[in-house]
Amino acid sequence: MTVQEADVAGLVGEQLTMSAFNQLSGSLGGYSFVKVVVDRHNGTIHFLNNARHEFHAIYIGQEILGIAEADMRARIDEFNQSFYHASDRRFFLGILSLHQREDRRMFSLETVEVDTMSAGMIEFFYAEVRKNVDAATPLFFKPANHLQEQAVAELPVERLPRILAHELFSTAEFVALNPGTTKGRLRAFRTEQEYRQNSLEWFDIVVMHRVPDDIPRLAGIINASHTTPLSHTNVLATGWSIPNAIQLGAFDLIDRENLDGQWVEYEVSPKGATVGLRLIDEPEDLGQRPAWYAQRITLEEPEDTYNPILNLGRIRYNDSHRYGTKAANLGELHHVLAEESRRMLGFFSVPRPPRDNLMPYLAKLLNRNEEDDLLAAAQQLLAERVRVPRGVALPFSMHQGFLESSPKIQQAIGKLKMALELNAREIEPLCVELQRLIRKTRVPDYLLSELDSALVENLAGVKTFVVRSSSNAEDLAGFSAAGIYESYNHVTSAEKIVESVKEVWASLVSARSVRLRQQAGISLDDCFMGVVIQEQVDASFGGVMVTTNPMNRNDFRNVYINVSPNVTDVVEGSKQPMQYLYSTVEGGGRTVSLGDAGEDLDVNGHAQLQRLAVVGRLLQAHFSPDYTFDSPVDIEWLATDEILYVLQLRPYSI
Repeated sequence: MTVQEADVAGLVGEQLTMSAFNQLSGSLGGYSFVKVVVDRHNGTIHFLNNARHEFHAIYIGQEILGIAEADMRARIDEFNQSFYHASDRRFFLGILSLHQREDRRMFSLETVEVDTMSAGMIEFFYAEVRKNVDAATPLFFKPANHLQEQAVAELPVERLPRILAHELFSTAEFVALNPGTTKGRLRAFRTEQEYRQNSLEWFDIVVMHRVPDDIPRLAGIINASHTTPLSHTNVLATGWSIPNAIQLGAFDLIDRENLDGQWVEYEVSPKGATVGLRLIDEPEDLGQRPAWYAQRITLEEPEDTYNPILNLGRIRYNDSHRYGTKAANLGELHHVLAEESRRMLGFFSVPRPPRDNLMPYLAKLLNRNEEDDLLAAAQQLLAERVRVPRGVALPFSMHQGFLESSPKIQQAIGKLKMALELNAREIEPLCVELQRLIRKTRVPDYLLSELDSALVENLAGVKTFVVRSSSNAEDLAGFSAAGIYESYNHVTSAEKIVESVKEVWASLVSARSVRLRQQAGISLDDCFMGVVIQEQVDASFGGVMVTTNPMNRNDFRNVYINVSPNVTDVVEGSKQPMQYLYSTVEGGGRTVSLGDAGEDLDVNGHAQLQRLAVVGRLLQAHFSPDYTFDSPVDIEWLATDEILYVLQLRPYSI
């Protein structure tokens, strides 16, 4: 088949020139790629036309086996077993990607992540592709999962040149973190000091190497250095539905095109190779409020009448209007660990094309047979492997009792409310003064006595505590509030616990939290702060997981996991975490980035991450607001080799 004919189905049995590659290729995550099929039966290689064939299997059925698409889809599990798992398979399937760095370019070859090729099969597949692509361009095999990494380690590098996924990710010049298009004024800050010296408007698009966690709501973000999709700023960008991307060399582009301070249209597309920036005229409607001002968040009416301090195990999901969302979710987790929840299997009970039945996959992940009681097996996994650190929840009524004990605090709250109604400029100094009063005001004796009794009864013997916020205006489906309220670790004495509680209360009226809630339509009158006090547990490593793939929202298989090998880095955010994708269908994981770590986790660490991924799917289903069980959750966790500790759980906006 000639290149001119290749736009019909693909290139068969021919050398793949660069011209043919460009004609056949698709684009994803900044890379051009071509799907590859090697037919060992007749020694033929096929390069697929991406515009015509979204799936390898459909191409094989239509173009090689003569099977209609409907029949292939109906028998997809049968064929996939042959394509990806059979030791005597006829077809070898993969993706050939082109990577370009300045004047250098290279190909990477990878299989799908579920493929169980042996080392010998990988070597055969690589050799067949190598002899059919441009010999002048280096070709490297990229393992698609940890099992393949172990397999290729057995082969000499001269026979199988290889490159790992995290090595490519660390040099990727463009990563689409949150797709979208917006118009705004481009503001480029090379240092945090420069950022602090300027004020930002809602229509600004910020460009920085590291965007500070306290950014106000704005129009878009460009990260000029690598970051993780699960950082606070990126979680906020997702919740705000604003375009967000990594673009190395962003400052060079801005300087070259003289874009700083200019009005641009900014586009982030997963299919793009770079961020899209196009000069536009300054809009005439800047005096109007942005469209998101109309997107109001409605809170359940809070209850500030007396409620006791309770052990987390006695709180349920529906108690959020008394103890805050975080405490209610943790209390519900205690319940899930103690009793069966039929909702846990919800994600796997729904057909997800091309998979009509995910239960066999869940059975395999739980090391059970299909006919076994999978609900009991899931409950056993949680009972044996998952813990919620014990703790207590302080109700809204305690916060309210403290505020009402001080006339000065009440007067300051009144001034702040009036300033908010008038949208006055004095909001920030009023917030600072109110926070100062909260920190210095003494907690009434009756509240101190109740707190002390609750800690003695529920947490006697604990040496180190964590004090966390639990507002009714956080961890919501439309308002995550990631990073805007305070939490404190390594709290030891009774005095420090009380100080930390007051700091958490004070964070409810920080200038930033007040502004963000105001923009979301959440009135200060409706906001209350509960507090969670928990035992601080010892662990080997920890991090954050979202039960979706934030860089590919159509990927129902994988969850995204950030890992900090040192537990202190989890809470401090001082170092770039390791990043992983783990499948909750076929199983298996791959390392996306090592971050600032010197080496990957060991086999036991990878096994814990796989368990964590499955646990995440089970909890996602239980906490789902509907019966599609599609809504992902954001889980903060710690782990030893045996136990997974869930520290908090909240909805993750997509």
